Amino acid sequence: MARQGGLLKVVGKLDDLSFYKSADGFLVRTKGGVSGDRINNDPTFQRTRENNAEFGMSAAAGKLLRTALRNFMMSASDNRVVSRLTQLMTDVKNLDAANDRGERHVYEGFDIPEGKAVLKGFNFNNRAILSSILFKAYALNSTTGAVNITGLVPKMDLVSAPGATHVTFKAGWSKVDFATGEFETVMSNEVNLPINSTASNVALTQAAAPTLGTGLNVFTLQIEFYQEVNGNQYSLKNGGYNSLAVIEVI
Repeated sequence: MARQGGLLKVVGKLDDLSFYKSADGFLVRTKGGVSGDRINNDPTFQRTRENNAEFGMSAAAGKLLRTALRNFMMSASDNRVVSRLTQLMTDVKNLDAANDRGERHVYEGFDIPEGKAVLKGFNFNNRAILSSILFKAYALNSTTGAVNITGLVPKMDLVSAPGATHVTFKAGWSKVDFATGEFETVMSNEVNLPINSTASNVALTQAAAPTLGTGLNVFTLQIEFYQEVNGNQYSLKNGGYNSLAVIEVI
């Protein structure tokens, strides 16, 4: 692909050229030369069909997790989270040693500790890595889903968004069944604190555990910054500081 130059940027198709806008700017590429029918039936493209099948499963697994965490991601995600999650699910799928190429599954990769370790620590907003925003230890109780941060001093223990006056903490507990496509997410209480030098304890608790019987337990922690104006708090959705990360996978 090539990058468009000049003052006039074009979006659309012209003959065999496609002009489009992406996160990398205005680009242009030529139309592919192999027909879909040949890819689907020619033995030469057997490896391509296998790759396409597994890519589709990885993309679907990433979409399932994004859907499960949609309410969190609305204020904490980056514009490459779809591709990054698809690549992560591909890495998990590659750990499936039970099936042949073209038939490997993400959920079977998650059956082993190595697969769970791939997802643990994933940040949905790559511009706000949790470990670069929060410098205070947190403790997760994986039986109840509770997350506690003791003695947090916002001025010292957080890298705050410019202009932020307050910060809110939330925890999530998702049960995601990558085999059936089912999920359930429960959200903790919110703890909202002024960004000052006062030490506070952050206690995030779940009213109840997810009731979905099967699937992967995915625990998340979110930090979102606000600015108070005339007694009202407004979310600072500039994308640079709101953080959402997977803190445990069981």
